[in-house]
Amino acid sequence: MSRLRASPTLYAHRGAGLERPENTLEAFRLGLELGADALETDAHMTRDGRIVLSHDPSGMRMAGVPLDIRDCTLAQVREWNMGARSATSAGLSFRIPTLDEALAELPEVVFNVDAKQVVPDMIPALLRCIRAARAEDRVRIASFSTRNLRRVRALGYEGATGLAGPELALLMLAPSRLSRRWKLGDAAQVPRRALGVTFASQSMIDRLHALGLRVDFWTIDDPAEARRLLAMGADGIMTDDVRAVAPAFRLQRSS
Repeated sequence: MSRLRASPTLYAHRGAGLERPENTLEAFRLGLELGADALETDAHMTRDGRIVLSHDPSGMRMAGVPLDIRDCTLAQVREWNMGARSATSAGLSFRIPTLDEALAELPEVVFNVDAKQVVPDMIPALLRCIRAARAEDRVRIASFSTRNLRRVRALGYEGATGLAGPELALLMLAPSRLSRRWKLGDAAQVPRRALGVTFASQSMIDRLHALGLRVDFWTIDDPAEARRLLAMGADGIMTDDVRAVAPAFRLQRSS
């Protein structure tokens, strides 16, 4: 089985973001130490075409720097302290990592990379980075942007992709004979409820599985809710609190 298809999977959402500044190598390493199987992270592109890992498009929230990543060079964003506004940083300095760096530092780890930036187009640079690391078998590209995911597939990405919201809605509304033929993503990565739809139910999980999709939930920090979702067949849980949720996975695997 591909590492990307392993189930159940516990994703450290932005790493162990409750205990280290999110999306830093330190947060990633701690999340894995606490029991995560995979890492969920976010990507933007610098002005000089480097893919860096940050949820926000700017350095304001994390580093107190009111500049957009897309307007800065890699050298510039490397000067930001991503723990400057974090209560978990204890006065230490945390550097924004590149995706190249994360893949090299954690060579056996599965990544779920949310391609955030739409303009300028970051997808060619993102694919070059993953291919250079020969990491297609362990990197799923996700995005809220349908445009980004269409670009990923049009450029022949050899790895897996998630589904943007409109794509998932299209699959669910189409006749089953058609939806099974469409070659979109392999994963429905969803909240418990959105736009009046409850995804955290047995019938919905079964329905998504019938479409050939794995079902990953975000962001679940309550161990009891994680256990409930796993019992219904959820394939993955993304959590900010790996320390709290990891025991639910150990219980699931031992039962």
